[in-house]
Amino acid sequence: MSRERTFNMLRTAVSMIAAMLVAFIIILFVSEQPVESIKIFLVQPFSSRRYLGNIVETAIPLIFSGLSMAVLFQAGLFNLGGEGVFFMSGIAGSLVAIWFQLPFFIFPFVCIGVGAVTGILVMLVPGVLKTKYGANEMVTSLMMNNIAYGIGCYILNNIMRDPSVSSLVSYKYRKAALLPTIISGTRVHLGLIIAILCVVIIYIFLYKTKGGYEVRATGTNIRFAKYSGIRVTKVIILVHVIAGAVAGCGGIVECLGLHKRFEWTSLPGYGFDGAMIAMLANNNPFGVVGAALFVGYLRVGADLVNRFADVPTEMIAILQSLIILLISAEKFLHKYKQAWIEKDVNIGEVKNEGVF
Repeated sequence: MSRERTFNMLRTAVSMIAAMLVAFIIILFVSEQPVESIKIFLVQPFSSRRYLGNIVETAIPLIFSGLSMAVLFQAGLFNLGGEGVFFMSGIAGSLVAIWFQLPFFIFPFVCIGVGAVTGILVMLVPGVLKTKYGANEMVTSLMMNNIAYGIGCYILNNIMRDPSVSSLVSYKYRKAALLPTIISGTRVHLGLIIAILCVVIIYIFLYKTKGGYEVRATGTNIRFAKYSGIRVTKVIILVHVIAGAVAGCGGIVECLGLHKRFEWTSLPGYGFDGAMIAMLANNNPFGVVGAALFVGYLRVGADLVNRFADVPTEMIAILQSLIILLISAEKFLHKYKQAWIEKDVNIGEVKNEGVF
């Protein structure tokens, strides 16, 4: 592992610790029993199987979202379309889960396949606009989120809505379409295994294949990639296809794993969370799993401290924002990074002098 990569990992850890310290300061100011509140926040998520299951189930959609964003970031693209992809893939997969009738052993996977294809189609729009017209992918993806949300709400309200329920929800899914629970006493479902499989596949693609090398080379220096003969246009399209498929799987997996009908009436927020997860993981697929579990732990802790103490759950939004600010700030610990890398260079020069 290079010293630069090691430094980036340490920098991320420092960012998380700093954010946690700020959380403790907030608790000290707002809580009448700060010590007890901090104890609940830190320890209680690990106090029972149910709470541990809550951490894992919270992390599952974050893994899909973070993995999707990590692929895009590896290519140097800042596409926030995962938000709309989650919503539309949930809608498309739900249509299948409501109206189709298939054997239980293939039904969920057909729904997930439909969600993945929907994710690809939604994500391809900013990808094609980027390659063909040079449109900024961040702007076009944000616009696509609104378009996807509008289309999805129309389908939900006019095609899928259950008139026997007062709230805006769909008809119930067929039981054979639901993802089974894999850990008793929790709501952790088969989506966890699907998410881990996606992580392994994306890792192999990025670090063990020619296509993955082209993606990383394009993200490191797009001009160098062009001069090296890499077809950058193809890479951008490929990355959008992969990211769309992963986020699309995440959208419908969340619906089939934790819900019995489609219940989102607004964008679920996972697309924006994915950017934070990818940053925490330094765009490493396996790091995404750890980052998602960490954020899941923070959210469960914030929920518990809100229920059993007097600290508002809005604290988690402050934590997440601080983490993103510190990680994305290039100057944060910059002078230590320079010294760290220069030390590595000096050690290398000494070794070379010893050889010759």
